[in-house]
Amino acid sequence: MGIKEILSNDIGIDLGTANTLVYAKDSGVIMSEPSVVAVYNNSKKVVAVGEKAKRMLGKTPGNITAIRPMKSGVIADFEITEIMLRYFIEKAAKQWKFMQPRVVVAVPSGITEVERRAVKESAIHAGARSVCLMDEPLMAAIGVGLPISEPTASMIVDIGGGTTEIALISLSNVVYSKSVKVGGDAFDNCIAQYMKRAYNLIVGERTAEEIKIRVGSAFPLDQELTFEVKGRDAVAGLPKTLMVTSQEIREALADAFKAITDVIHEALEQCPPELAADLVDRGIVLAGGGALMRNLNLRISDVTGLPCFVADDPLRAVVNGTGAVLEDYSFWANENA
Repeated sequence: MGIKEILSNDIGIDLGTANTLVYAKDSGVIMSEPSVVAVYNNSKKVVAVGEKAKRMLGKTPGNITAIRPMKSGVIADFEITEIMLRYFIEKAAKQWKFMQPRVVVAVPSGITEVERRAVKESAIHAGARSVCLMDEPLMAAIGVGLPISEPTASMIVDIGGGTTEIALISLSNVVYSKSVKVGGDAFDNCIAQYMKRAYNLIVGERTAEEIKIRVGSAFPLDQELTFEVKGRDAVAGLPKTLMVTSQEIREALADAFKAITDVIHEALEQCPPELAADLVDRGIVLAGGGALMRNLNLRISDVTGLPCFVADDPLRAVVNGTGAVLEDYSFWANENA
């Protein structure tokens, strides 16, 4: 180990649409905060980043805007993303480390070469010494402990905030991957639209997310749930409260679930026969925040006929994968050069 490695605190970043997680070598996951930045409109000066900024979503005064710089798994606002990356990198760099950190950033497999370069440059400008970009599905597979180096198939479905990534992995390589712009954000939008359509009730994205967490499900529950929703009546313009059921919300989310199962179907159709045979025994593993949707694994099993499991710690799957890459940074950096 060289002097640079001893003096720097290398970090892995899962730069997600909804949340950004940071992994420090030797310390594990040290940060998990929403991917939100609040800025003053006129000066673009930063007011808050992460958790503080998310609490401002939909509640900011006229002179402040809360921005989510990542849209559908890609950078929509480079300037704000750089500010966010700098915040996370500086917060992660320990006081007694003298060197800039080497950084592993997990990115969606579907992003373009231009976008990859932009992420790299943002991380360098934000204080990284060197940057290694890794595909999210591969990171998720490593993070959940799938035996990716074996000559057998592993299928991972990583459902993030902006995208769902499906990858078929064998011998440490992605045999097939596909990305669809459906994830936690799309679930929230479906719920908000349903509330407006069915009840003339306007709810913000934070309320829609809360409905999803409290009563969202992808397959019938043993005991269906209810939740009290507060919003604004679209006709009268006044505050209004009503009850919704998990059956209703499941119906509201049906199209989003279908988009995910369709792309899994597509991946299975493209799968070489020998690897397809492995999946009959090994099944499909779900990772990412969307994997926490109640009974989503049962719905996928029902559609594909294959066993489907939720990873032990789905939210941290990708960032744990970056941690494994940090342990052998030189190897992975050369592989991805």
